[in-house]
Amino acid sequence: MWGCGWFNGTGLVEELPACQDLQLGLSLLSLLGLVVGVPVGLCYNALLVLANLHSKASMTMPDVYFVNMAVAGLVLSALAPVHLLGPPSSQWALWSAGGEVHVALQIPFNVSSLVAMYSTALLSLDHYIERALPRTYMASVYNTRHVCGFVWGGALLTSFSSLLFYICSHVSTRALECAKMQNAEAADATLVFIGYVVPALAALYALVLPSRVRREDTPLDRHTGRLEPSAHRLLVATVCTQFGLWTPHYLVLLGHTVLISRGQPVDAHYLGLLHFVKDLSKLLAFSSSFVTPLLYRYMNQSFPGKLRRLMKKLPCGDRHCSPDHIGVQQVLA
Repeated sequence: MWGCGWFNGTGLVEELPACQDLQLGLSLLSLLGLVVGVPVGLCYNALLVLANLHSKASMTMPDVYFVNMAVAGLVLSALAPVHLLGPPSSQWALWSAGGEVHVALQIPFNVSSLVAMYSTALLSLDHYIERALPRTYMASVYNTRHVCGFVWGGALLTSFSSLLFYICSHVSTRALECAKMQNAEAADATLVFIGYVVPALAALYALVLPSRVRREDTPLDRHTGRLEPSAHRLLVATVCTQFGLWTPHYLVLLGHTVLISRGQPVDAHYLGLLHFVKDLSKLLAFSSSFVTPLLYRYMNQSFPGKLRRLMKKLPCGDRHCSPDHIGVQQVLA
């Protein structure tokens, strides 16, 4: 997957020790992500979803958003091996921008990324609503579940444009309507704006507003139904982690769009560098699928109790599993 022939655009650079060390380090990092990150992501995301669904009565507004992000994390964890082990797009026809494999995997990747980003942004906004207007129940669990359904629907509609561009690239170009749609850069620019700029502005707005609530001394500030400080720390850590890991991916996507839209031939050096950075940014993006559930596990105080209740209900043959099972203790430790 990794190559560094972009240093000077020649094949001789592959022989440089610095290039070999870079390839080795990135290959080991990818292997570590596949061997450790993917199983951890699948395990903890599945446990997060199952534990919260089993304890629906005790779910809070943040729990619903984290379940939504966990479902998206399961999809990303399932896609990670194919993306990280796949050959570079320039050397495999099936992996090209218009190839069947690329499009089939890019659509669920885009949907999951949109769901993760918007769930994070809406979590921060609802957290502010909960702090500013605790008695209105606007950010209730019931409303949040419906919002998450709309998030998945909106992500599917947004990613549908990529499928439409792919279909148009395989039909006759004499169709005027389809010929006008053969512009992948427009789809990427739309994805950057809708998938990153909008949720980033929303999250930034939500993180700034609580400071105003603390400065304004109102009777609502003394309400005891507010989110606990640990929930606020989990919120800040999640927002910073999600946007920190996804920002390189969207910046590379934006850079590729700007570079291609100039209409000038792209130097092989810059094109190779762009492919290299794109692969590295995707590695960071996929790492969000296991980092976020780990944050939830170690910063959410109610999750261990939910997990214990779930384990008590799991059957072990004809009897129920003991909560002191070694595997359970390792997960809860």
